[in-house]
Amino acid sequence: MKVLITGASGLVGTELQKSFTEKGYELLLASRKEPTDDKHIQWSIEQGFTHPEKLEGVDVVVHLAGENVSGLRWTDEKKKAIRDSRILGTRNVVDAMSKLKKKPHTFVASSAIGFYGERGEEEVNESSAMGDNFLAGVCREWEAESRRAEDAGIRTVLLRTGIVLSKDGGALSTMLLPFKMGVGGVVGSGKQWMSWISMDDEIAVINYVIENENIRGAVNAVSPNPVTNHDFTKTLGDVLYRPTFLPLPEFAVSMIFGEMGDALLLASTKVMPKRLEDAGFEFKYPELKAAIEHAVE
Repeated sequence: MKVLITGASGLVGTELQKSFTEKGYELLLASRKEPTDDKHIQWSIEQGFTHPEKLEGVDVVVHLAGENVSGLRWTDEKKKAIRDSRILGTRNVVDAMSKLKKKPHTFVASSAIGFYGERGEEEVNESSAMGDNFLAGVCREWEAESRRAEDAGIRTVLLRTGIVLSKDGGALSTMLLPFKMGVGGVVGSGKQWMSWISMDDEIAVINYVIENENIRGAVNAVSPNPVTNHDFTKTLGDVLYRPTFLPLPEFAVSMIFGEMGDALLLASTKVMPKRLEDAGFEFKYPELKAAIEHAVE
């Protein structure tokens, strides 16, 4: 099987390459750089593929590329980059697939649990309504572009991923240094829900939706056991054998990080992987402590 990956050098993409290689898949990796071998194809978010005809023969496309949402503040420029990287990038990928003589049979399109926005104590799943903040709006447009692949006859899976646990990048990586120094603590009230997934399970989910042809549409890639920020903080401290008594108050989060802090650090989103559970998917690390222990080992 031949698989195209965009965002292949990112946190998830790097691990996905290893998994696909172990399975014996032929890889085609999208990159901004001029390709030096047949394993790479030149692509940009703004312009799409330089030679889209090289996509002929691709069976599966996994689209992971997108601007990192984290940062000190969301300036207007940063928000435009976040939105354009997802909407324009996905539009170009879908346009290229749709014009092929032999189209891929499966399109796995990255999305995020940001689709649901701030939900407090409400438990949400794939049938829940979208939220009303900036990230939710981006996810709605992002997924709308991805769904155009269905109109071209390509089975499409929208992967709404939560916090991916890895020491090599993402939220957990950012937390490790202050926690190891003993200056970690709850953020805001600590009551906000965090929906997470181990890196191993994230990769397993992508493989699972590729291999199960009856799965299409939105799929929540999260553990079945979301936790509050308080419990996440305590568990991380326990794993690292460090105290967690220095909180970051809500007013400080808003003052330092602005809208980004409100959306990524203070928002409460309790997401359940209903479609995966209904399909019989088995998580390797469903519990947070084991997942963190594995991530930091």
